[in-house]
Amino acid sequence: MTIAVLDIGKTNVKVVLLDEAGHTLAMRSRANVSLPGPPYPHFDAAGIEQWAIEALASLPDRVQIEAIVPVAHGCGAALVAGESLALPMLDYEHPGPDETAAEYDAAADTFHDSYTPKLPLGLLLGRQFFWQARRFAQDFARVTDILPNAQYWAWRLSGVKAAEVTTIGCHAGLWRPAERRFSDLAEREGWAARMPPMRHAWDTLGPLRPALVAATGLNPDCRVVCGGHDSNLSFLAHRATRTPPFTVISTGTWTIVMASGAELSRLDPARDMLANVDVFTDPVPTARFMGGREFALVAGDAAGAKATLDDAARVIAAGTLVRPAFAPESGPFAGQRGAILGPPPASPAERVALASLYLALVVDTMLDLLGAHAPYVVEGPSAGDAVFLAALAALRPGGSVVASEDGTGTGAGALALAQWGERAPCASSAHLVPDGGLDGLANYRARWRAI
Repeated sequence: MTIAVLDIGKTNVKVVLLDEAGHTLAMRSRANVSLPGPPYPHFDAAGIEQWAIEALASLPDRVQIEAIVPVAHGCGAALVAGESLALPMLDYEHPGPDETAAEYDAAADTFHDSYTPKLPLGLLLGRQFFWQARRFAQDFARVTDILPNAQYWAWRLSGVKAAEVTTIGCHAGLWRPAERRFSDLAEREGWAARMPPMRHAWDTLGPLRPALVAATGLNPDCRVVCGGHDSNLSFLAHRATRTPPFTVISTGTWTIVMASGAELSRLDPARDMLANVDVFTDPVPTARFMGGREFALVAGDAAGAKATLDDAARVIAAGTLVRPAFAPESGPFAGQRGAILGPPPASPAERVALASLYLALVVDTMLDLLGAHAPYVVEGPSAGDAVFLAALAALRPGGSVVASEDGTGTGAGALALAQWGERAPCASSAHLVPDGGLDGLANYRARWRAI
């Protein structure tokens, strides 16, 4: 079996070809560009669709692809009127939803019902819909279907509309995780009634649309799987093959820490902690921050440099620290203003090492806040960051940090969905990270936490 994963991230869009063992055979990628409007900044759905068709058509041995699995970031949804968009897909960093924030907060379910923290901008789907329904009332009234992000792309591929719980239950304000039902807000506003039938993430929605078969050269029997939220699929790869407790650290634009076996009672909305909902509808205690965004902002022009443990050791010895937060709208230090304190890094590599050390310190804090259990499995770009891994392993000693070798971060989970019921999920390839090699890190962490 080979499958294609259509991965719609906030920063990049990818098509990844995987074999039945989860190895990457080919990959195509482009930036996920936000268009300025009107009526507001929004994702280029038409551009992504055309690019995805071309990317699928360019894959080697594409006639052998048995399934396409869409996965997507958790803060996007499509407002559909019949066969087209009623409104563009809002870029969640747009401040428009702040206009109705007070009214939304008064109407929303409490944190201990929805396990959704109060966040600015469009960082909650409920916030997006609430603002769009009032600011663009005529257009919103035309909405026949509300499709979570991954299921929008599943519909564009298969022609079948569906909803799925991992996005609806993901920092959206649309779901009550402990009760496994829509939130009172979603029911009252009529959003729940406009969701298509709920399907499992592993369900096959149908074959590829005939027009897409012709355009891509894929097999007419190629299945389109319902798919789900990207971080939840990173979690699924381990949920299906590991015995709890364990923790998955999914990295990318967002760093999402999902702690299987932790207690919901530890969640603190003021620290951007929430409950995700996995593909089985079980709530998973979670903490998050925009790790990839903060890394890029701290590293700046040096972001392409390669940092070593020696570079990190020099940063630690110099005492240079990053005060949170460079993406202050979210995370455990939301609302604080980020700064670099101490001697400036002496080289681009040291600047990158500083950014990696900072990410490790924030993740270490999140693990403490959650009461998260080892092993700590790092997925995505940070799984290839030697400084981040060494720092986190030193901060969580005892052979507790595992680096996934699944290059896409979501590939193993997507493969598990495509193979559901046919074979046991493949355990994600991973290696244990040694916990030695960065002297002085304990004192460095103590100074950072005090600041």
